Amino acid sequence: MRETDRPTLARDAAHQTTPYLDALRAYAANEPARLNVPGHKAGSGADRRIVRALGPAAFELDVPPLLWGVDRGPSPTPLEQALELAADAWGARRTWFLTNGASQGNQATCLALRALGSTVVVQRSVHSSVIDGLVLSGLVPRFVAPTVDAELGVAHGVTPAAVAAALAAAGDDVAAAYVVTPSYFGAVADVAGCAAAAHAAGVPLIVDEAWGAHFGFHPALPHNALRQGADVVISSTHKLAGSLTQSAMLHIGAGPFADVLEAQLERAHRALESTSASSLLYASLDAARHNLAVDGERLFGEALEAAGELRRAVREEVGLPVADAAFLRYDDVVAFDPLRVVIDTRATGLDGLQVGARLRALAGVDVEVLSRAAIVAVIGPGEQREGGRALVRGLAALPVAERPLPNWTAGATAVGTPAMSPREAFLAPTEVVPAAHAVGRISADSLATYPPGIPNVLPGEQVTADVIAALQRCVEQGGWVRGAPTGAVTHLRVVRAD
Repeated sequence: MRETDRPTLARDAAHQTTPYLDALRAYAANEPARLNVPGHKAGSGADRRIVRALGPAAFELDVPPLLWGVDRGPSPTPLEQALELAADAWGARRTWFLTNGASQGNQATCLALRALGSTVVVQRSVHSSVIDGLVLSGLVPRFVAPTVDAELGVAHGVTPAAVAAALAAAGDDVAAAYVVTPSYFGAVADVAGCAAAAHAAGVPLIVDEAWGAHFGFHPALPHNALRQGADVVISSTHKLAGSLTQSAMLHIGAGPFADVLEAQLERAHRALESTSASSLLYASLDAARHNLAVDGERLFGEALEAAGELRRAVREEVGLPVADAAFLRYDDVVAFDPLRVVIDTRATGLDGLQVGARLRALAGVDVEVLSRAAIVAVIGPGEQREGGRALVRGLAALPVAERPLPNWTAGATAVGTPAMSPREAFLAPTEVVPAAHAVGRISADSLATYPPGIPNVLPGEQVTADVIAALQRCVEQGGWVRGAPTGAVTHLRVVRAD
């Protein structure tokens, strides 16, 4: 579906329906004798506390796969109809529902790509789940470095020229180019240009669009990656498109690589999807598609107004800079997500993680991102004006430091040095050593500071003193490190030397 067709979704009779959700409700309404799993038996066998907390309907609709009339029966089944509607809404040739988040989509995509080649050009600031996918598939990464924001110390994206150069240097057996947009901070890359660069090199473009599932559902939002020529898109629908946590979608476009990729993605999805996929997560994806297709323009219009009010209040009432528009000065950034409000907190003299702790204590506010120099508030289709006002009150109560924090890029540039493939290192004999003894050794794990979940060191990369310092500083300031054998990062797992 073309971008100009977006407004017709709300007038499409099919998009007014929720076929999978409706089938679940009809099944429950018939009060069947449930001589099958799950063992909670529509809630009668569950603990009363969880039934009261979630409500009885959650248990009544929590059913096993392969039920006649839900995901089995005459084609198209309700599940098939829901998938077709999702593909139409996002402009895909085909869509798969995911019940293990966009992480599952990244892993499945890496498995599928192995049939196209042995190496992949990958943006260095990909999510750690892409690295997990490289381990599973055996693909060898050829990294392309993102631009690093010299003031906030965060990674943005890559340019089409950088993608083209990396593909040219990667050799002949390249499976794909793999980029991330928008970034964790909302910076949007030139997807059309990156797709053109990949296609000119004879490979598909894969886009981890985890943070852009809402793109294209309002004229003021960026266009989504599929409608700009991406061949495969991973979409974390639960983030800003309204489905339940851990639900996501995997989309394939209608480009020149669709035929070969669709078959491989189907096999990879089947290999990684649970045989007991959650009906509740599937239903939430069906309902989220309906909500965005039918009412998305109004919902996001209200959210955009709330985000604009928050930006003005932060600037005028608190006196802190809002940094997102400044991202446009970088060549790799062509737009930014207006629903992610990036607040530069250096003037407070506090680290962003310290700011987050004080906001929770002072105003009962949780924000999405806490970095050393900034925080990011996410405004969703539920508007959240009162939450924005609480954030402003909390920020206004923070001190104004005599010595603001300086520019800082150490956290964004502390990465390891490649020494062997991720799969070889992950599967090699390993040992756990004190962190100080790991310098110069080859990491067996993917270690990523949360937030934002971008790996600082990958399996197969040599550990540096800067990497260890960045990991330990994250923990000291209230974050955590995914993949570390100890919570305080006192020890690291490395490839055994013998």
